[in-house]
Amino acid sequence: MPVTRVAVRRGRTAEWKQAILDGIHEAIRETVHIQDGDRFMALTEHGEGEFAYGDFLGIDRSGDLVQIQIFWAPKPVEAKLAMYRAIVERLGKNPGVRPEDVLISVVESPGENWSFGNGEAQFHQPS
Repeated sequence: MPVTRVAVRRGRTAEWKQAILDGIHEAIRETVHIQDGDRFMALTEHGEGEFAYGDFLGIDRSGDLVQIQIFWAPKPVEAKLAMYRAIVERLGKNPGVRPEDVLISVVESPGENWSFGNGEAQFHQPS
């Protein structure tokens, strides 16, 4: 049940953006084993003055930075760590993003905070 938001600098090709979304989705499927059809993703592009980054933790980032936010229900730490590695590996292969330029953050929220349609909380587990 991830919802994924990706932010990049403006000026990328449609193929590059599709490779980013596909690579992230495939890495999540591979490591967290989400259900078929569970793909809710958005990629936004930002121009000059709308996209900022630094060398936090001594990581030499470039204008090719890909900021990834993944929102989902709590997952095991091991699955998240495997996902981080898988995303970096996939994006490195296609479209060629450097590992230093992949920033990933995960926000976890319990099942009752999600409605995937019809006004229902499909993953709510009543006590």
